[in-house]
Amino acid sequence: MRKTLLAATAAIAVSAGSAAAQTTWDMPTPYADSIFHTANIIQFAEDVAEVTGGELTITVHSAGSLYAHPDIFDAVLTQQVEIGEVLISLLANEDAIYGVDSVPFLATSYDDARVLWEVSRPYVEARLEAEGMMLLFAVPWPAQGLYTANPAEDMSAMSGVPFRAYNAATARIAELLGAVPTQVEVPEIPQAFATGIVEAMITSPSTGVSSSAWDFVDYYYDTQAWLPKNMVIVSIDAFESLPETVQEGLLAAAAEAETRGWEMSEAEAAEKTQILVDNGIQVSAPSETLSGQLAEIGATMTQEWIDNAGEDGAAIVDAFRAAQ
Repeated sequence: MRKTLLAATAAIAVSAGSAAAQTTWDMPTPYADSIFHTANIIQFAEDVAEVTGGELTITVHSAGSLYAHPDIFDAVLTQQVEIGEVLISLLANEDAIYGVDSVPFLATSYDDARVLWEVSRPYVEARLEAEGMMLLFAVPWPAQGLYTANPAEDMSAMSGVPFRAYNAATARIAELLGAVPTQVEVPEIPQAFATGIVEAMITSPSTGVSSSAWDFVDYYYDTQAWLPKNMVIVSIDAFESLPETVQEGLLAAAAEAETRGWEMSEAEAAEKTQILVDNGIQVSAPSETLSGQLAEIGATMTQEWIDNAGEDGAAIVDAFRAAQ
């Protein structure tokens, strides 16, 4: 359903006339079309075409088909493409602020994640702008849980286990669990488990279902660890080259995509967790012992993140806690 703002902006764009040249952008994204993030972005691209009267067309290249996930940020940075989607925390090695939404057990619900995004967004935007990029919108994954091939009643079950990592935070969790972090991207998960490259991971129910986790693990512990977000970024030069009415249409479609994406994420969490159950994975809350151990890891990593992020990091955490 189109919101009033989107419809009004479309009317303005169309009334501006069709004399302007059509602009086409290429947009690499990391995930397959079946993933809700990609579905949301495809709808966003359709909205942009509609709201701008066809003056801006975004061609979505999903599943890493144009650029691999780790290369998308640099592709936008160097203006090889105008727009792209990336997991925010993938950039945490460049600047700790990008890792705030992957600090374990800081924000452990959608309500908390919204508050954390509100207080951290200006800091993320400032860093992107310093590199010639701007943020259009961000959408969270469902809360992260622990997948294991064997029961994990406490941390000892993770000792020496090869553990899938996809950013600095998950690599650090693996280390604190006593596991061995191994970088594995989403499309590589089934093969990595099948060949023994990894035997455990922390990820969302969405990724668990898309990778058919029941083929290689038997247990899912709903740890509600954190809700990492993907963001859609655009080159400022590319944005500013657009006519003003097209810029307005793009921003209106982005605002709607963010609202829609958060709603899709919440629905996704419930639906995909049930699919895990239906396919034989034992879904449960972590044991009291494991919960306590994970909370200690969370406290350690929150302080480590503040130490790395400096005054801005401390300000974000203070603002988040004050708003709860």
